[in-house]
Amino acid sequence: MRSSQLLPLLAFAHPIASQQIWDIWQTTWDRSKLFTSLAPSTPINFVTPGPIGSADIVVSDSQVFQTIEGFGASLTDSSALILNNLKSKNSGNYNNLLKYMFNSADGANVAGLNYIRVPIGASDFSAGLYSLDDTNGDTSFSSFNINRSPSYLFSVLKDIRAVNDRIKVHLVPWSPPGWMKDSGTMNGGSLKSQYVSAYPTYLLKAVQGFQNQGIPVYAISIQNEPQNSNPTYPTCTMTPSVEGQIGTGLRTLLNNNGLSSVKVVGYEHNWDTAGAYPVQLMQNAGNAFAGVAFHCYAGGVANQDSFHNAFPNKEIYFTECAGTIGSDWWSDIKWYIDNLWVGSLEHNSKSGLMWNIALDGNGNPKLPGTNSCGGSGCRPLVTVNSDGSYSPNQEFYSMAQASKAIIPKDAGGPFGQRIGVSVGGSLNWALRVGAYVTHRVSSADWLRYSIVVLNWDDNASTSWNPTPVKTTIEFRGMQATYTFPVGVTTLWWFAPATGGFASNGTFAFNATTSVPKATHTAAPTHNVTAHNGTAHVNVTESV
Repeated sequence: MRSSQLLPLLAFAHPIASQQIWDIWQTTWDRSKLFTSLAPSTPINFVTPGPIGSADIVVSDSQVFQTIEGFGASLTDSSALILNNLKSKNSGNYNNLLKYMFNSADGANVAGLNYIRVPIGASDFSAGLYSLDDTNGDTSFSSFNINRSPSYLFSVLKDIRAVNDRIKVHLVPWSPPGWMKDSGTMNGGSLKSQYVSAYPTYLLKAVQGFQNQGIPVYAISIQNEPQNSNPTYPTCTMTPSVEGQIGTGLRTLLNNNGLSSVKVVGYEHNWDTAGAYPVQLMQNAGNAFAGVAFHCYAGGVANQDSFHNAFPNKEIYFTECAGTIGSDWWSDIKWYIDNLWVGSLEHNSKSGLMWNIALDGNGNPKLPGTNSCGGSGCRPLVTVNSDGSYSPNQEFYSMAQASKAIIPKDAGGPFGQRIGVSVGGSLNWALRVGAYVTHRVSSADWLRYSIVVLNWDDNASTSWNPTPVKTTIEFRGMQATYTFPVGVTTLWWFAPATGGFASNGTFAFNATTSVPKATHTAAPTHNVTAHNGTAHVNVTESV
C-alpha cells in the first residue's frame, strides 16, 4: 500500500515554503537499516543559510553532466537457471525478488534496477560450451539458432521485463564460435583473420534473435575482455584494429536492418589500459561506436578520465565487477560507493553494473573446469538458497541506494542526470557524495534533486568509532540540515526547473506550477536469510 503527503499548495501569486526533504532511504554500516525508507513525520526544510555543519554539501544544478542509464548486473545462464529454479521452488519469492530488484515505481520499496548485461553464447557461468552456430565453416550462418541459448534465459528475461519494460538489455559475447578461432574452441585463443568480415553477421543475428524473442536490445559489445585469453572458459583476445573492423561491419549491418538505435560498445575491459586500447579503438573506428565499457579488476576508476579526455563526446559504461565470498560487508560498501556507484559516475560513466545477478551460496553453478572466480568464489547481487529463500548482498544494497537516486519520477519519464556537487567543512573527508537531477514529463512539474551520501567516518584505522556527521546541504542559496549516520543515505527534494529563492526563503510561482507529492511505501516483508558479507577487494577490517 502507498501513502502520500501533498506538500502545501498555496494560492496563486503567494509565496510557497522552501523546498522540503520528505524522502530518505538508508543502509547503515551495522545493517540495522537495509535500504530502508525513513520518511520523516515532518519535512526537513531548506531555510535561510546559517553556520555550516561539520560537513557542508553544496549542490550546483548549473553544472549538468551525463544522463545515467541505470544500474544492474549480468543475467548469465547460471543466474537465469538459479532464478528459474527459484520460480519452480517458490514462485511467490521469485516474484517478490524480481519486483524488489527491478520495479521502478515511484515511492515503492524497490531498487529500480534497469540495466542487464547478457552473454551471447556460453560464458564462465554456463552449464557447458556452446555458441549460437557451432556448424564448422558456416560463414553465412544459415545454422544460427538463438534457441541454442537455454530457454530459461529468455523466460527469466521476459519475467523481468514484465516487472520493468524499460529494462536495457546489453548483449556481449565471451567468444566467437570455436570453429572461427585459432584455438579451435571457445576457450582462449583469437579470431582467425579470415572470419573478421563474417563475424559481424553472427552478432547481427544475435541482436535479431533477442528482438524476435520480444526482448529489445539497447546495446551490443564486440568482445568481453579482449585482452584476456583463458583456456578454461570462453575468452578471445582481439586487437583494437580487429575489434574496430568488426564494430564497423556490425554498425553498417544494424543500420541496414532497421536496428540503428542499437548502440555498439567497445573494449569491455579493465581500467588499467583506459588510455590505450579504447583510445586506439576510437581512433581506428570511432564512427562505429557509441562508446566503451570498463571493468574493475585492474587499475583505478580515475583512469576512465584518460579515455574521456581523449574522446569527451563518446559514452562510458561501467559494466562489470564481482564481489568475493567472505569479504567484509561494510568495507565492501565503502569501496563500491567510492569507486563504482558514485565514483564511476563521477568519472562520466552512464551505468553501474555488477557481475552475476543471482547464484547460490558458493557462487555456483559455474562452467565445469573453469578457474574463473577462484578462491572463495564470486558473490552475486542476490544469493538464492536451496530452500527457496534469498539474501540480497552488499552489492545489491549499495547499488540500490544509488539506483533510487536516478530512477524516473514519472512513469515513462527520463532518468537522472549527474550534476555538480562539492563537500566543505571540517569533516568534508567523511562524506562521499553524488548529486543528480531528474527531469519531468510535464514542464509544469518540479524537478527532483537527489544526493547519495556515504558517511565512512568509522575511525577504523585506529579504533572502531562510527561517527554521525551533522551536515548542511546548500542549494540555490538555501540550506537544509541533516545528520548522516555511518552508512549510505539517499534523499531528495523538489524544485522548479528555473529560478531561485528570494531573500526571505520563498519564491513566487504561477498557476501552472505543480507541486510534487512525496510518496512513501512501508517496507514489505521478504523471506530472506541472514545477509552474508563480501567484495572484490582484499580487506583486513572486520565489523
